[in-house]
Amino acid sequence: MLPYKNLIIIDKKNTLPVYRQISLQFISLIQEGKLSPGTALPSSRTLAFDLQLHRKTIMAAYEILVSEDWVDNLPRKSYTVSLNLPVIRPRSYNNKSLSPFANKANFEFNRLEPIIHPVVSLNKNPLIIDDGFPDISMLPSQAISNQFKKALDTATSSRNTGFDLNDTSNFKRSLRTFLNQTRGIDMGVENLFTTRGAQMAIYIAASLIIKPGDKVVVSEPTYFIAEALFKKLGAELVRIPMDDEGMRTDELEKILEKNVIKLLYIIPHHHHPTTVTMSIERREHLMQLINTYNFAVIEDDYDYDFQFKYDPYLPLATMNHGGNVIYIGSLTKVLGAPFRLGYMIATAEFLKAAASLRILIDLKGDIIMEETIAGLINNGDLARHIQKVNKLYSQRCDILSDLIRAELGDVANFTKPTGGMALWLKFKPEYELLKIIGKANLQGLSITGSSYCVGKDAHFNAFRFGFASLNEEQLTEAVHIIKKTVQTL
Repeated sequence: MLPYKNLIIIDKKNTLPVYRQISLQFISLIQEGKLSPGTALPSSRTLAFDLQLHRKTIMAAYEILVSEDWVDNLPRKSYTVSLNLPVIRPRSYNNKSLSPFANKANFEFNRLEPIIHPVVSLNKNPLIIDDGFPDISMLPSQAISNQFKKALDTATSSRNTGFDLNDTSNFKRSLRTFLNQTRGIDMGVENLFTTRGAQMAIYIAASLIIKPGDKVVVSEPTYFIAEALFKKLGAELVRIPMDDEGMRTDELEKILEKNVIKLLYIIPHHHHPTTVTMSIERREHLMQLINTYNFAVIEDDYDYDFQFKYDPYLPLATMNHGGNVIYIGSLTKVLGAPFRLGYMIATAEFLKAAASLRILIDLKGDIIMEETIAGLINNGDLARHIQKVNKLYSQRCDILSDLIRAELGDVANFTKPTGGMALWLKFKPEYELLKIIGKANLQGLSITGSSYCVGKDAHFNAFRFGFASLNEEQLTEAVHIIKKTVQTL
């Protein structure tokens, strides 16, 4: 509620009655845009107490406002600013730049180009193909609710300020055990650093390493948001092609022989966007290069937990990299977008610098949510959830793969992924993906998965078809709409 005690000032020397002074000042607040249509006003009793006036005076002021159509007196809802304001200035008092924020800023600032272009659907309830997000309807909501309640009790007695660089919280200990058991990473709690999502971890790590003019190696194609970050930091990007075994390490070796490389950004497991998993031979060759040329490596392992086979390769971070690998992952892909929990594994010295940088943008982290997830890890709920959705996502991957082969086999191709939540669908050159996206939108299908079909990426003519969040009926409808769209080209 606004501080009416300081906004409505009674002038006892004014010849206007007090109730009229109050009504006129309310009208001014509405005209200035401080009170928007539909805003609830304080009760007459509350306002009388704040202004130290008799309640009847307030009632008289409100009656004037109601009679002049500035305020509505709704049954059981007290007084609210009218949705149909007087004709003198109809409906809204913010439509003539009364707000200072309606003007342009009178100072210079860095105008960044948009990284993500929102897809505007012409339908109220479109069917959405996302980038590969989990089905949040499968979350163990009761288990999460129970742990959240426990976390609230814990948080009230916690003295964790977020500044302690040697933090050994329950969450960090639990997460360390989880990562060790699922990924085989040998580390101490001092080697684990938590963030609000993997993107923050990538930002912090890259910011500590990259200086303007540094050469950074990425795959071609690569995760476009990470690419945008490296460019913003002033990096010169060196692109290495991909094939069905992952990044071409032979090409990387040629680059290293002639250039000083500061950082390699790599997604060896379910590469984004192509979903390719790097072969063991390439991994061993890459490790030789890392130890020979001593460059930093950010290993982005965003969805390791989703495996459709039981023989996944362990992360690069488990190999003998001499401390050069910075391993980054996320629990957001497991639990869904509402859970912004990422992590970074690196040397203690590097993480000390990372913690100092994080403090500049995030003082304490999400303590309650971290404690909630710790409970899910400790009682086995998280592991059971991962096992359950893995089976479901594997089935949906099979369904989508069969649908594409049957309905789109003559216009697009793909390699069925061995895990994850999306597949990389490449259309033949004569079927322009940009046109397909636009026409599908008219049919009620919004394709929001990462699309590589414009500019330097136009030759890929491909996008990530997220299948995890869609059931069989939705997958069938989505493929059917794409097929109808292709037929109109």
